[in-house]
Parts: sequence; structure tokens; C-alpha cells
Amino acid sequence: MSLVKKPEMTEKKVAANRQNQKLCNGPVADERRERIRAALRRFGYNVQPEEMAMRALGEDPADFQELLEALWEEWNPVGPLQEGVVIRLARALWLANRADRMQEGCAVRQAEEVNGERQDRLHARMMRLRITADSLRRLVQSVGREHYVTTAEDLEKMKSLHQEGVLKDLSEIALALFYQLQPPGTDPDGIDSNEAQRRLLQRVKEIFGLAGDTPPQVRVAPDFSPASPDVEPNFRPAPADISTKSVQVAVCPPPLEENDKRYPNITAAEWEARERPRQLLENILTRQVDSCEAQRKALLRESVKGPSPYERAAEIAPTHPNAMLMRRIQDSNFREIRRLTNLLLKIKRYERQMEKSEKTAALHDVTETNEVSGLPPECPTPLSRSNESS
Repeated sequence: MSLVKKPEMTEKKVAANRQNQKLCNGPVADERRERIRAALRRFGYNVQPEEMAMRALGEDPADFQELLEALWEEWNPVGPLQEGVVIRLARALWLANRADRMQEGCAVRQAEEVNGERQDRLHARMMRLRITADSLRRLVQSVGREHYVTTAEDLEKMKSLHQEGVLKDLSEIALALFYQLQPPGTDPDGIDSNEAQRRLLQRVKEIFGLAGDTPPQVRVAPDFSPASPDVEPNFRPAPADISTKSVQVAVCPPPLEENDKRYPNITAAEWEARERPRQLLENILTRQVDSCEAQRKALLRESVKGPSPYERAAEIAPTHPNAMLMRRIQDSNFREIRRLTNLLLKIKRYERQMEKSEKTAALHDVTETNEVSGLPPECPTPLSRSNESS
């Protein structure tokens, strides 16, 4: 453990450090910005139209300027070639980010559309389950009566539920039980001979206008006889008798004695034998009602909770026609970034090699100079006059 207490950084110290940093890097940053502006003008980039285009696309030009300055500080280009490559690299990175935003925007739009369709689909399923549960409840109320006999309405309702596939595997069993509880002597449609005769008689009455127990209404012809000019002819039909109006009354299920009277050919032993399939049918229908309610509540919870991340990922899969084009744009930008980066690395490597070779050459020249200056002279002592004359 260190015994030297570390200095605590207060807000004043942090603010002072930031101010000193600005003062230290201010001229350098300004010089870098001037170099960037000059390079942009040199390579034909007009700043104002570029900024207008970025703002029209919902982008901030200051972000692009910050990216360009960061790349400029990282690579420190020297000369027009490196400056142009750095500018192209900044634009390639910006276009790659724009391609990412395009894909994300399409995904968000697709998610919103799918979310609306998903909510409508869940609500439709919940409404369908609720209608099915109501139909099953009515069937349960009808089947729950003792000495129950399958009616044509219940049979048709059960057939429609079987066609919809609501009960799934139990629909065949429930439909077979409904057929088993039909009155003796009925056809597969659930209509016995007496009922067929009653329907035929009702149809004949409707054809000849004898439907119901009320007598036929006599129409009164309008009076076209000449009348006084002050009195207008009466063309209105004669008022009908109020007592002849039919009143709709809620139909209650027939009591036990009425069922026994309607089907006198069913004995007590047969009623007792029919009780077992009736209870089984009632249990099946009741269980299906509970199942429909449970499914509806589960769909309601799913609608409130929303899809899981895996479901959302499957829903926003790029299936629109422009998905492949966006992918190609992204790959093209990535390849351009790779090519420009490799080009800058090669240029920087070439510069280092040239600097190294220049240093090696300079060092070699210095070594040769030192060797030449270190050689002994050819005539270390001056010649005498005698030797010169000789």
C-alpha cells in the first residue's frame, strides 16, 4: 500500500486542465482546420452544398468535420496525395455509417408495420376465441338440460365449429355425441319426419300468405271519387289493428315434461342410457370453453408484453426489395475503406523506408569522409634543398 496520498481531482482542477489543454492545442487545432479547408478546396469539395445536403438527409455537418479532423490528426498527411486519400477515407467512413442508418431505418419502419399487423392479428384471434367461447357456452346451456335431444340448430352450430377446427381432436367425438343424442328416426341432418312435415306445412303457408294465426289483412282500395275541392283525397292505407301485431318473446328452453311429450317414443330406459353421453358431451364442451378463455387471456398478455427479441428479429428480417442493394452499398463502402487504409499504410511505409535510406546514405558519407581524413600524408616531412636540386 502506498504511503503517498494521491491528489484528489476537484471540479476546479478539471476545469483548469481543460482550459490549459485548449490553450495548448488551440493554435495547432486552428492550423489543422486551415489545412483541412485548403485541402477540401484543392480537391473540389464545396463546403456549403455538402452541408446543405447533409442537413437535408438529417445529418450534422459538424460530425463529419469532427471525423475528418480525427483522421487528419491520426494519419498526419503530408502532401496533396496523402491529404486527398485522407479526405476520401473520411467520406467512405461517413457513407458506410449512412448505409448502416439506411438499413436501421428500413428495419424500424418494417418493425412498426409488423407491429401494427401483429396487434390486429392478435385482436382478431382474441375476438374469434371469444365468439367461439360464447357459442360453446350456448351449447353447454342447451346440453346441460336433462333429457336433452339434439336439435337442428345445435347440430349446425357444432358442424360449423368442427369445420373451423376449434375443438381440434375432440371435435369428432363431440359431433359423434351430438349425432348419438338425436331423436330416434332422424336423418343425418338431424331432422325427423314430423319436423320435416312441419317445415313443409310452414313453407306452404308462407307461399299462400297463411303464415301465423292472424287472419289475412284486407287491403282497402283508395277512394278516387270526386270530392269537394277543399278536401284532399285520402291515399293512405287503412290502419292495421294494434291487436294483430306480433310481439317477440324470448324463447325459453322447453321443460323436461315438454321434451317427454315431444318424444313419446323414447322410453325411460332409453332416457337413462342417453344420460351418460350427454354428461360426457357437456364436460367436453365445458372444458373447451375454459380452454378458449385461457387462450384468449394468454393472447391478451402477449399483446401487452410485446414480442420477444427473437420474434422481433424474425419480424424485421430484410425481406424488402432494396435489402440486397443496401447490402451491396455497405460492402462497397467497406471495400473502399480497406483499399484507402492499405494505400495510406503503403505510403507511410514507403516514407519510412525513404527516410531510413537517406539516413543510411548520410551516415555512409560521413564514415567515408572520416576514413579519408584519417589517412597518413604522403610526405610527412618537407624535402631539403639538396634533395630538391637532385
